[in-house]
Amino acid sequence: MTQAARIRADSRVFWATPLAVFVALAVGACAAPGPSGNDPLASPITEFDEPEHRKRARLRMELATGYFEQGRTDIALDEIKQALAADATFVPAYTLRGLVFMQMNNPRLAEDSFQRALQLNPRDPDALHNYGWFLCQQGRHAQGVDLLNRALASPVYGGQARTYMAKGVCQVRMGQIAEAEGSLARSYELDPGNPIAAYNLAQLLFRRGENERAQFIVRRLNNSEFGNAETLWLGIKIERRLGNAEVVEQLATQLGRRFAESSQWNLYQRGAFHE
Repeated sequence: MTQAARIRADSRVFWATPLAVFVALAVGACAAPGPSGNDPLASPITEFDEPEHRKRARLRMELATGYFEQGRTDIALDEIKQALAADATFVPAYTLRGLVFMQMNNPRLAEDSFQRALQLNPRDPDALHNYGWFLCQQGRHAQGVDLLNRALASPVYGGQARTYMAKGVCQVRMGQIAEAEGSLARSYELDPGNPIAAYNLAQLLFRRGENERAQFIVRRLNNSEFGNAETLWLGIKIERRLGNAEVVEQLATQLGRRFAESSQWNLYQRGAFHE
């Protein structure tokens, strides 16, 4: 899954619910596995030594990921089934199946899939990340953070930014605000172009009264292609707190022109800055 696709998919859920970002979408679900297919520390295989059954599973996974990105979960599940028929030990297939069941609001089957992935490879960072975020979504925050930390400890993991973000959101829900700020700040440091990390960090800083830092981040976000009703509304509240009436008016004009049907525009019109 490409970064742009992940951002688009994440945003469909994230912008609808502040601090409830669906960061579980897989970064490495279709990455080429090691010789065993399960050990991220093993040497990568090439097209010349990839077993035929693994190649079939991988190709099915690529199709499944594409359908999942498009929201066609039923077809994605069928492709995952075909991948596992070709190779029942293919960890990425179980991880993606867990994500699909999460999207379908079937937590029992999602958890079964994540657990199977980790039975096959307890060190797989993508499985650790996605199962950890799943547990956070289920209110099992301490367990979730533990798995996210295990993903972050992997020396070959390339998804630290999204995992720090998930950890920060989970810590907010646990009431660990200082710890959450550290996690979200690290995520933003690693990937400052990610609008989800930026928004979560800016909102947390605003809640903590660190208005200038929040202002810097949300202004950058509102000047990008990812600015929307949520980010404009947060910008309005920050600028209002800082006494920048002219900037508030500019942002409000954008909000009313671009998102006249949004709940944020309704809140602005009612002057409900504290809801």
